[in-house]
Amino acid sequence: MKPEAQLFAGVALFFLVTDVGYACFAHEPAGVAALTVSFLMSALIAFFCGANHRRKGARPEDRPDSEIRERSGPVDFFPPSSVCPVVVAVGAALIGLGVVYALFLFLIGLGIALAGVVGMTFQFAGREDD
Repeated sequence: MKPEAQLFAGVALFFLVTDVGYACFAHEPAGVAALTVSFLMSALIAFFCGANHRRKGARPEDRPDSEIRERSGPVDFFPPSSVCPVVVAVGAALIGLGVVYALFLFLIGLGIALAGVVGMTFQFAGREDD
């Protein structure tokens, strides 16, 4: 994950430099906001990849002396069917309707979507890893 962290850190640095230059010369808030969001998103990915590298160490594909068989075995846990994505979709639909029609639909949709996201996050939290 270290090469990916360095790549996205470079992208974040590019967006930061571009954002500062754009803010100094253009004085246009929409472009500054777009470049700031681009910087923050790429910095978040760089942080995630760097934190993963520090936590898990180098992967076999990061080392030049690695063998293909080092990456074999179970890949990860893939959950069985779940109702939580449908709950999130219903919540998102209600949020969209709430933006158009009424605040109460937005609030109900926000609660339903939040419940679905919490459900997806903690559905398999107590699962034992093999």
